[in-house]
Amino acid sequence: MNVVFVLFPNLTQLDFTGPLQVLSRLPGAKIHIAARALAPVTTDATLTLNPTAVFADCPPADVLCVPGGFGVDDAMHDRVLMNFVRREGGRARFVTSVCTGAFILGAAGLLRGRRATTHWAYHAALADVGAIPVKARVVRDGNVFTGGGVTAGLDFAFTLAAEIAGEPCARAIQLALEYDPAPPFDSGAPDKADARSLAAMRERYDGRFKEFRARLAAALASG
Repeated sequence: MNVVFVLFPNLTQLDFTGPLQVLSRLPGAKIHIAARALAPVTTDATLTLNPTAVFADCPPADVLCVPGGFGVDDAMHDRVLMNFVRREGGRARFVTSVCTGAFILGAAGLLRGRRATTHWAYHAALADVGAIPVKARVVRDGNVFTGGGVTAGLDFAFTLAAEIAGEPCARAIQLALEYDPAPPFDSGAPDKADARSLAAMRERYDGRFKEFRARLAAALASG
């Protein structure tokens, strides 16, 4: 089973490394990390990632997984990357994303009429790509699985693992990774955060969201 992750500069590393850690433990999984070139790919957290394949010769994906991050803005305009996502998304058994990676799927036409989720700050833009926005950490619609923002990628990965290999296998991987979240603060969603934290994050994302939406519209217009 070929699990293919799509890399692009300035992605959010946990969108990738969280699901990678889970899905790499599936029986029979062969992980392929695909990018434009084999040079290290930058992330938002200093860490660089080493692709294992280029888009041109990556094995066909049984599972296609697209992470998010600020680099999505440019990735949506990368014709080589988008053609790869369209091709593999059209034939993969499972088509998936984490966080704003949903908009790469959306710009490729893979979310039209599908229920989907993404990072809370970008949720309103899902309708722009023809998706049906659902506020949840993990959303499935047929063979399309989407995860919410960043850490939701872990919940997404376990949900997908259970679908692929069965719940007992997913539970065993969860135990092996000691995924037993007990955060020190109950502030991980807008409806739970205190007013000060919410105001600070809205200030951070509001301008960014307007810029992102303009870039998304341009990507959709260019096809």
